Amino acid sequence: MKIIAIIPARYQSTRFPGKPLALIAGRPMIEHVYERSARSGALQRVVVATDDDRVARAVDSFGGEFVFTRADHLSGTDRIAEAARILQLDESDIIVNVQGDEPLVSGKMIEVLVGALKNSNGAAMATLAFPSESLEGYQDPHVVKVVVAMDGRALYFSRSPLPFMRDPGNASISYLKHLGFYAYGNAFLQTFTQLPEGRLEAMEKLEQLRALEHGHPIVVAISPQDTHGVDTPEDLARIERRWKELGGE
Repeated sequence: MKIIAIIPARYQSTRFPGKPLALIAGRPMIEHVYERSARSGALQRVVVATDDDRVARAVDSFGGEFVFTRADHLSGTDRIAEAARILQLDESDIIVNVQGDEPLVSGKMIEVLVGALKNSNGAAMATLAFPSESLEGYQDPHVVKVVVAMDGRALYFSRSPLPFMRDPGNASISYLKHLGFYAYGNAFLQTFTQLPEGRLEAMEKLEQLRALEHGHPIVVAISPQDTHGVDTPEDLARIERRWKELGGE
């Protein structure tokens, strides 16, 4: 069994075309994601899955590995599943889905994620969350919240405030912010991408709900740090500031 991170990197983002090649500290974002992922002791291999020559050339320029995938995928998960087939990965291999717009990913996060899947006692997939008390994030539909059972398995993911505080009083808001990193066995990944879209998935526009709706448990691990994805040029500016605060690490 091998553990491989696959990074989906699509050039034609609606809100931010060319996003994987946007510069942070003078280097393309995809390079930061790749190198930071490769620092994880849990991984044997890191691969970028892309449909664009410009992204492929950038990855090749810093010595990374890439595969070309189709341009018509509806999600990064579909792109990763195709990449796994192209790479002829074994059904038992563990695949870590690291989004190409998460330049603050750390090796420790990946180690926690993989460990959660290995120790999950039968969960189909694992993901990460980070405790938050941000009222702004709690009310923001772009910030996905997750509630978990006592055994760490996800009960539900939502863009709505979750859990809803009926009688907040003077209590502070406390919730789990979902971070979009996943780990799954290749066999389940291939199955997952063939499942029909669920009703809740269609309503919330949250792909992970498909697993829950079809009865496949997801274990949620607590990330050692928060991350902030890049969806817009404004997000990139915030990441640049955060990068400087971290000293470029």
